[in-house]
Amino acid sequence: MSALVFGIAMTLVVVGVGAAALAAGAVLLREIRQKHIQTWLWSYLRRDWAHGKAPAGQTRHLMFCFVDHFEPQYQQPSYEIECARVARWRQEYPALCEGLRDADGRQPIHSFFYPEEEYRPEHINPLVELCRMGLGEIEVHLHHHHDTDAGLREKLRRFTGILADQHDALPRDPETGQLRWAFIHGNWALDNAHPRGDGYCCGVNNELIILREEGCYADFTFPAAPDPCQPPTINQIYYAKDDPDAPRSHDRGRRVSVGGSPWGDLMLIQGPLGFNMASRKFGLIPRIENADVRTSCPPSPDRVDAWVNMGIQVEGRPEWVFVKVHTHGTQERDTDTLLGQPMREAFEYMQRRYNDGREWKLHYVSAREMYNIVKAAEAGEQGDPGAYRDHVIPRPRYGVSPQAAG
Repeated sequence: MSALVFGIAMTLVVVGVGAAALAAGAVLLREIRQKHIQTWLWSYLRRDWAHGKAPAGQTRHLMFCFVDHFEPQYQQPSYEIECARVARWRQEYPALCEGLRDADGRQPIHSFFYPEEEYRPEHINPLVELCRMGLGEIEVHLHHHHDTDAGLREKLRRFTGILADQHDALPRDPETGQLRWAFIHGNWALDNAHPRGDGYCCGVNNELIILREEGCYADFTFPAAPDPCQPPTINQIYYAKDDPDAPRSHDRGRRVSVGGSPWGDLMLIQGPLGFNMASRKFGLIPRIENADVRTSCPPSPDRVDAWVNMGIQVEGRPEWVFVKVHTHGTQERDTDTLLGQPMREAFEYMQRRYNDGREWKLHYVSAREMYNIVKAAEAGEQGDPGAYRDHVIPRPRYGVSPQAAG
């Protein structure tokens, strides 16, 4: 009888374990579908972006770029709240950066991607003051729906013209005189990428071509996971070629490489995307690491290490590591993190861990400076990447004379 009871018990255990495994598998599959992980999981498993390794003993360089979907009108607040959101950055960001220095003696620099549809001169002016202090640069952000070729061009020309003519906040190409700027697409839907397929959040299938023709030098939108607009290409710096008859032309492209040449229509500079093994949903499923910095996912040392270890690079220059993280800097629930002790401690950790002058050198860079350093690597330049911050796109003057800025 005891043997029979034991056998029944073991059968129940096996069945129970199998049922638990099936339940866990069902939860995992649901999580993958709901967060669209299947779009990019294979690329992550292959790690097809990090083939090269820096030679032993060679100093590695970390380029750290913080881009901000800076939206004072988030959730359509009162005018007074809009102004308070901007004022807090103007007042507190210099204090946050006080005493912080990278290998080049530079303080952290924040790239404010400001939305065209939210333009107010009284919001741009305080950001320009930060830019004059060397603490920021201003770039282009845009939310648009069911748009057209002509409509998109008009928005970009008008807004970039305002930023240049009224705020001296965008540079011009030294050879052609064309305004140059970086771009982040609102709602992540670059090149009409939203799966609804009806122009929701964009509407323009030839957006990459338009961006290039109107002066954009690089896109900084991604990663977007868990959003469905996330492309399958991850953790890369690459060129995409537009198919004007189809959306999502940036799903695939050609990596920027040492000795290579520009290709297609637009460069995309992506931030790190993967999994945070130290943080698991239900204690089982690793959460997505998408380089988003906010109160619910603060910039802890383990996250900083994960960003660096992702090894985003220009092919053929593995000793130059590019980390681009993002935030939405005007949302009150996150401002204490972004302008307070969590961000300060993250900067201090980066300077301790990645700026010893031997194993690592740290470079705080703007979006424009990161692009310039990428282009320097592509051109075969070597040595200290901090020397190439203004390699092809000059720094805007922000109303300061060349002599005073010099």
